[in-house]
Amino acid sequence: MTAPTSDLAPVRDRLLGGPSEITGESWRRAWLPLLVVTLIGGFLRFWRLGEPHQLVFDETYYVKQGWSLLQHGVELRNDASIPTPDALFTAGTPDVFGTEGDFVVHPPVGKWMIAFGQLLFGVDSSFGWRFTAALVGTLSILLIGRVARRLFRSTVLGVTAAVLLATDGLHFVESRTSLLDVFLSWWVLVAFACLLVDRDRARERLARAVAEHGAAGPGPRLGWRPWRLAAGVSLGLACGVKWSGLYVLAVFGVVTVLWDAGARRAVGVRSWLPAAAWRDGVPAFLAMVPVAVVVYVATWAGWFASDNGWDRQWGAQHPSSGVGDLVPDALRGLWHYHQEAYSFHVGLSSPHPYSANPWSWLVQGRPTSFFYEDPVLGEDGCTVAQCSKAITSLGTPVLWWAGVAALVVLLWCWALRRDWRAGAVLAGYAATYLPWFQYQHRTIFTFYAVVLVPFVVLGVVYVLGLVLGPDPGTAVLREGVAVEAALRRRRRGALAAGAVVVGCVACFAFFWPVYTAQVIPYEAWQDRMWLPSWV
Repeated sequence: MTAPTSDLAPVRDRLLGGPSEITGESWRRAWLPLLVVTLIGGFLRFWRLGEPHQLVFDETYYVKQGWSLLQHGVELRNDASIPTPDALFTAGTPDVFGTEGDFVVHPPVGKWMIAFGQLLFGVDSSFGWRFTAALVGTLSILLIGRVARRLFRSTVLGVTAAVLLATDGLHFVESRTSLLDVFLSWWVLVAFACLLVDRDRARERLARAVAEHGAAGPGPRLGWRPWRLAAGVSLGLACGVKWSGLYVLAVFGVVTVLWDAGARRAVGVRSWLPAAAWRDGVPAFLAMVPVAVVVYVATWAGWFASDNGWDRQWGAQHPSSGVGDLVPDALRGLWHYHQEAYSFHVGLSSPHPYSANPWSWLVQGRPTSFFYEDPVLGEDGCTVAQCSKAITSLGTPVLWWAGVAALVVLLWCWALRRDWRAGAVLAGYAATYLPWFQYQHRTIFTFYAVVLVPFVVLGVVYVLGLVLGPDPGTAVLREGVAVEAALRRRRRGALAAGAVVVGCVACFAFFWPVYTAQVIPYEAWQDRMWLPSWV
C-alpha cells in the first residue's frame, strides 16, 4: 500500500515515464511537420482520383450499394433485365436496381461512407465514388502521426510513422478505391488512438489521487472516462463496416483493462489484478461493449425503416413463441439475416486467382490485382507494341519486410522487457491479423491486411526508435551518459533510421505506376511484378 504524499512527480513518473522528448514542445514543432506530411500524402491520394472512370474490382458492389442506400435506405438487387449494370452506372445511368432487397453480407457503415462522397459530387463522378476513401486515408496519416507521437513520446517518430503510412502501397491503393477495408482500418485506428489518450488521462488522474490519498485497498476509482466511451463508439462503427471489428473490440477491451491493472500495480496496490477487474474491468465493459452493440444496431436504421430490405419481413413471417415473443419481429429478422450472412462467410471457398493465405500477408506474397488492361500501340497513350495499365494492391515491400523483423523485436521486448508499447502494437496484430488463421479454408485476400498496416508501421517505428536511441538531453540528465556519446549514438541511429525511411519512399516511387493505372510498357510492368510473384 502506498501512503499519501504531497509530491506528485514520483508517482506520475512511475505511471507515465517522466519527461520525454515532447515535453514543452511548441505547437509549431508538434504539428507543422506532421501537417506537411499529411498534405503531401493527401495530394497523392486525391491526384487523378477519378481515373479510371469505371468500377474497379469490388467497387462493382459497394459503389452501387452506396447509391442504393442513399436513394432507398437499403441495398436493392440489380434489375435482372439489365445485362450490363456496371456499364450503365458508369455512363451516368445509376437506376440499375429492381425493387427487391439484395442479400449483402457486410453491414452498411462503409457503404454509407461511400455514399457521402456520392452525395457531395454526384453519382456520375468517379471522384465522388472514391472521395471518402481518400479522405479517411489522408486523415489516417495525420492520426497515425499523433498516435506514434503519444505512444513513443517523440515528434520525430510520429512524423516518421506518418511518412511510412503515406507511402505504403496497400494503404495508398485502398485510399483510392471504394472498398470497405480502408474504412474498417480508419475506425480501428481511431479506437486505438482513443484508448491511448484514455490510458494517459487515467494515469494522470490516478497519480493525483494516490499522491493525495494513497493507494489503500483496491486503490482510487478513476471516474468518468469519455475517451474509452469514444473507443466503444468507434468499434461499433468498425463492426458496422465489417464483422472482423468484433475481434478488435474483444482484444482492445482486454488491453485497456490490463493497462489499468499495470497502473494499480505500479502505485502499490497489493491485489492489483482483482482490483483492476472490479474497479476498471466492469466500467470498461459497460463503456465499450453495450455502446458498440447499440451503435452497431443503429447503423441498420435504413433496413429497419424499409419494407423491402432483404429478410426484413422474416420475423413477421415466422412468429415466435414463449420468450421469443418478447423480441420484436424486426430484431429477430435481423438476427436471422446475420445467421445467413455468417454461413455465407464461413462457407466461401470458391477458387480465386488472387486468394492469399494469411501466412503470406506479412511479406505481401500474393498482392491483389484491382484493375488491369493491356493497351497496344496507339491505344490509351501506349507508345510501344504492348503496354500495361494496372492497379495492384501491393504493400511497399521494404516496409512490410522490415515489419517482419520488427515483429520479432516486438515479441522480444514485450516478453522479456515488459515494454507496454511493444504490447500495444502486438495487440493490434492480434486483433487484426491472427483471427484470419481460423478461416484458412475460405477464400481470403491480401488486401484485407490494410487494417493491419497502421500496426506494421508502428512496429517498424518502434524498432527505429530503439535504433535512434534516447534523446541526448534525456540520456545525459537521467542516465548519466556523456554528451558526446549520446550525440554519437543519435547520429548513427538517425542514419540507420533514415536509410529505412528513404528505402520505403523509393520503393513506393518505384511501384507508383502500378498503383495508379499509369500506361507503361509491358516490360516495365514485368520489372515491377517479378518481385511479389517470386515471393
